[in-house]
Amino acid sequence: MYKILLRPLFFLIDPEKVHYLTFSAIKFLSKIGFSGIFKAIYAIEDKRLEREVFGLKFKNPVGLAAGFDKNALLYNELSDFGFGFIEIGTLTPKPQDGNPKKRLFRLKADKAIINRMGFNNDGVLSAVKQLKKAHKVLIGGNIGKNKLTPNDEATKDYLICFNALYAHVDYFVVNVSSPNTPGLRELQDKEPLTALLTALKKENTKYAEKLENNGKPILLKIAPDLTDEQLLDIIQIVKDSKIEGIIATNTTISREGLQANEALIKENGGLSGKPLAERSTEVIRFLAEKSNNSFPIIGVGGIHSPEDALEKLKAGATLVQLWTGFIYEGPGLVKKINKAILKDLV
Repeated sequence: MYKILLRPLFFLIDPEKVHYLTFSAIKFLSKIGFSGIFKAIYAIEDKRLEREVFGLKFKNPVGLAAGFDKNALLYNELSDFGFGFIEIGTLTPKPQDGNPKKRLFRLKADKAIINRMGFNNDGVLSAVKQLKKAHKVLIGGNIGKNKLTPNDEATKDYLICFNALYAHVDYFVVNVSSPNTPGLRELQDKEPLTALLTALKKENTKYAEKLENNGKPILLKIAPDLTDEQLLDIIQIVKDSKIEGIIATNTTISREGLQANEALIKENGGLSGKPLAERSTEVIRFLAEKSNNSFPIIGVGGIHSPEDALEKLKAGATLVQLWTGFIYEGPGLVKKINKAILKDLV
């Protein structure tokens, strides 16, 4: 139904506008009683799908990646579509509009999207207000820095977000890999990244000691465009900073092999979707093999089918996330992946 009726209609509308229209529709339908219907259609409850990762119990290994519910407005409603976890953000200390519109582009021939949103969000404190509602699902908090914050002061921004969200999310994701904030990816270099993660881990330890627990898991989201040498640096940084894991990968600046028209291909921004699948899986496999599976990896990038998800899990991912695939294939993809995982267990 989604691909036959709804998607053709959605794809007639500007991508950013249809995103907000869809948000409003899901919220409205959930309020008038469709929440249970969505859950009955799309969710699978099966103990065999549960995963214990970095001290958290995920009801299934399929999550929604950051960027879809930036401001934590719809996480409970989205959980009814069968997700095992929802990642909000990217959030910054101060609200910001992001980059000028138009900034979101569909490449239908490639089943891909180019975005240069630029961390548009209502600010971390606005998200905190939303997160005070009871959670029906595990929540990850994806954090970044404001555009106008210089890189040598970036740690302050990440700490502001970390402290504001600490009581309200189950794990953190440090986003230094978006190509849409000028200079942000420079924070992936070994020295600044180690300093940033060490500062966050130190703050995490303070909470752990105060609350007498293990603190909150901290993950790093990396770009698919890193070289093998840089990926080896990432493995060492994880070891040195003692963070809990990696999300591989963010969007790519590569345009190799695309079929869309030249004007679309030339748009600036990060590319997500099917063209990213192979490279994302390569990064996952490299990290898993070179680290001897010493930390969990959440695999994201180009998952448009159950086979895509299984490929990432077999390459070394412990969990997977959807974003562009959710838009192109519809909510039924979550259920299909979970059914395939169960079938693969037999």
